[in-house]
Amino acid sequence: MTVRPAAGVEHILLPAVRDIGDGFQVRRSLPSAMRRSVGPFIFLDSFGPVTFTAGEGMDTRPHPHIGLSTLSYLIEGEIVHRDSEGFVQAIEPGAVTLMTAGRGIVHSERTAPATRSTGHRLFGFQSWIALPAQHEETDPGFQHVAAEALPRIEGDGIDLRLIAGSLLGRRAPTRTFSDLFNADVILQDGARLRVDAEHVERAAYIVDGAVEAVSEDGLFRKDQLVVFQPGAEIVLRAVGPARLMLLGGEPLDGRRHIYWNFVSSRRERIEQAARDWREGRFPAVPGETEFIPLPDSLPKPAAPRAV
Repeated sequence: MTVRPAAGVEHILLPAVRDIGDGFQVRRSLPSAMRRSVGPFIFLDSFGPVTFTAGEGMDTRPHPHIGLSTLSYLIEGEIVHRDSEGFVQAIEPGAVTLMTAGRGIVHSERTAPATRSTGHRLFGFQSWIALPAQHEETDPGFQHVAAEALPRIEGDGIDLRLIAGSLLGRRAPTRTFSDLFNADVILQDGARLRVDAEHVERAAYIVDGAVEAVSEDGLFRKDQLVVFQPGAEIVLRAVGPARLMLLGGEPLDGRRHIYWNFVSSRRERIEQAARDWREGRFPAVPGETEFIPLPDSLPKPAAPRAV
């Protein structure tokens, strides 16, 4: 869904609610009918805040990916990541995990037993970053960056934590294959944030509160993804306390097909990945016996969505 944009704004997108499996719902801003990607970001999911009672939690069973990196960032709660490369990592608020699927990886995301035993909240983001065509078949890998290792810019009512890529002269230690940026920004009431045009494609997801475009008509509210026009001068001002996720980068280097959890510039590669998962040829996650089967609607090589 979209709303009428202000000057300097290309689209204002409202997320759709999606069930990603096992009853876990997310708000999905990308892809949408109006906008398939922003820079190399082809999926943007936000989840929560959701409150779990004692004994409840997240249980996303093992599932495969190819041709992308997943970037996970929590504001509240904890998720335990396990993958077929043998990595096991607790994801905590403020830290970043970047899983590169490349030629193929399988992972699960679950609530830790100790956290599950008590009531808890979960709130965070996961994005998919399409790999450049020349790196789609790279070796799978995993990186965890602690919160204190991420660049932070503070002052004038702004607290910006750079999650990935480069922005405002700073670079995050997160290893990426594309020219991109992703930042968590907290703004005090009245604080102004200039979103420089150093990257071709730029967007801001309003996590909480509201912001307005200085000298323009337009108020952007919670859960809207605001996509800016390339080269436009953008200054955002917080209307009350606000929080944003900034993201973007260089446009994709060509069309991408998306088929369930698979991304590739080559449709036949996705068809092969679907067959491989159905026939059990992906590696297993150590210690896991469950898995998410290929959806019944997808086994035929008919029509992957294109970005």
